[in-house]
Amino acid sequence: MNKGTAIVGFFMSFLAGMFLMWGIDRSGGVSISAEDSSALEGGVDHSSALIPVTAEDPQWGNGDAPVTIVVISDFECPFCGKVNPTMKQLKADYGPDKIRIVWKHHPLPFHKNARPAHEASAAVMALKGSDAFWKFHDLAFANRTALTEDNFKKWAAELGVDKAKFDEALKSKKYAAKVDADIAMGRKIGANGTPAFRINGVTLSGAQPVEKFKEVIDAQLAEAKKLVASGTKASEVYPTLVAKNAKAAPEAEDGEQKEPPQDMTVWAVPVFEDDPVKGPKDALVTIVEFSEFQCPFCKRVGPTTTKIVETYGNDVRIVWKDNPLSFHPRALPASTLARAVYKAKGDKGFWEMHDKLFESQPKLEDADLEALSKDSGVAWSVVADAIKTNKYGEKFEQNQDLAMDFEARGTPHFFVNGIRLAGAMPFEKFKEVIDAQLAKAKGLVTAGTPRAKVYEAIIKEGKSPPAPEKKVVDAPPKDSPVKGNKSAKITIQEFSDFECPFCSRVNPTMAEVMKEFGNDVKVVWRNMPLPFHKNAPLAAEAAQEAYAQKGDKAFWDYHDKLFAAQKEPGGIERPNLEKLATELGLDLPRFKKALDEHTHQAKIEADTKAGNAAGINGTPGFIVNGYFISGAQPFQAFKKVIKRAKSEL
Repeated sequence: MNKGTAIVGFFMSFLAGMFLMWGIDRSGGVSISAEDSSALEGGVDHSSALIPVTAEDPQWGNGDAPVTIVVISDFECPFCGKVNPTMKQLKADYGPDKIRIVWKHHPLPFHKNARPAHEASAAVMALKGSDAFWKFHDLAFANRTALTEDNFKKWAAELGVDKAKFDEALKSKKYAAKVDADIAMGRKIGANGTPAFRINGVTLSGAQPVEKFKEVIDAQLAEAKKLVASGTKASEVYPTLVAKNAKAAPEAEDGEQKEPPQDMTVWAVPVFEDDPVKGPKDALVTIVEFSEFQCPFCKRVGPTTTKIVETYGNDVRIVWKDNPLSFHPRALPASTLARAVYKAKGDKGFWEMHDKLFESQPKLEDADLEALSKDSGVAWSVVADAIKTNKYGEKFEQNQDLAMDFEARGTPHFFVNGIRLAGAMPFEKFKEVIDAQLAKAKGLVTAGTPRAKVYEAIIKEGKSPPAPEKKVVDAPPKDSPVKGNKSAKITIQEFSDFECPFCSRVNPTMAEVMKEFGNDVKVVWRNMPLPFHKNAPLAAEAAQEAYAQKGDKAFWDYHDKLFAAQKEPGGIERPNLEKLATELGLDLPRFKKALDEHTHQAKIEADTKAGNAAGINGTPGFIVNGYFISGAQPFQAFKKVIKRAKSEL
């Protein structure tokens, strides 16, 4: 086996394991179960402990239990779901007098549905207490692929949470600060991935087997017993042992995501004439900031950038690039207001509005923006029209394309003279990079480079983003379902799997693509049921039979029904395949015969073979006039590639 084949094999095995785990967890992942909701809730305040526990934290067990397990978790993380039965077993084996379990929110940025779920659960906790929280927790993990606002409201109502208060909490993001505080706490103690656990401060990372937990718990029970015997109050055992274990903790914790060494690659990030700038054009260090106004981390880094300006003065300039993220609905209107003020009042006006928007966050509704607009001296009618017409959309897209090109995922994201710094890093981290770049820039000036040309000289030799990946795939056969204008010059071949959760997730994006580009594009379905999705092959055959009987519309209707059913138990198994066929008015005897005889199996296998031959091994995968898009990418990724394909026609 050659090296390349080995790497691909390892990667596919990893993916298979990950997705298989997802499937297992969906059916069995229940953590701190509602059946034990009668157990005592905590009540002892340990807010002064190194890993604080307060009345705002969901708790199970007695507050003065000798062992506290802090669970740092994410509702959309499959690994978090996998460890939930272990938590349930620990409760049964030790009981509330020996262990206390405390929840800390840690939605990961690449799980787009996690953050809303955590804010909703925090609202349930605040309005109804720990008992209701754990029940909501169980429902969220049991329905991890259906973390929607409608479900949050439904579950909260079932738990007796006041509907009006809950709805208002979601709308105003009233308890978002609790989630932010937990994330900050997790980062402070080095818990960067999920699930992470601190057992009286002792680190245990990942979905470990129950024996690993018991090993630590038993050792901590013994330590607690010694403390109590020596006169320590039971209520003081937790903070005492957390402090002791923190001192004994190794610098690098096994299983934790360790901070990688600083990437010193210089990226050739351009600065445009219409980018808001703070600082002189001849500054020796240019900090390009991709950011937005609804992101709490962007707000959090504000004092750091202020300190940078105060510390370095005219040696530093900050260049702002809007990157309003799609899952922050008020980011785009806020960015539009700031851009309108910039157009009217220049850099000074922009940065004043920048500060006011962050001060107002999370209050960024139209009424809030209107008040800020009037205060800035820019007529609200001008701003409102710009929001309505997306007047600055082209500029925002330019910045978002740049962010994508330079892999500036999430916000805030910085480039310091081309050196990447991701996230709301502390001042010390910026200082380390700025000082090195300042020395480099001064060397260039000494060698004859004008100050105003320093950034240009540095990025001249910088790294540019690679061209979009291309793959050669066979033309789709005539019996492939098509959506859109069949004579369109841009063809999107979608290799997909009806049991794949990521394939389901990309469907709204594909609908947005069709809405945006209309008759310019057509989507052609190519089947690629993955081998570890046992129900996917027959589901693909069923959809193909719908196409065979009633054409494109029937296929896409059946396609939508399959993905909707994906979230339900037995949703894409044989009985439901027949039920969906009946709903669409298909000839059921013919449908059953096609499935029994695997009439369309050869078609399914041919599609898969074509995709594999082109190097597509996971789903969803898209070929857009030869350009490859891997995975459930955001709309902007598709838009960028489609626009490129259009320019080449």
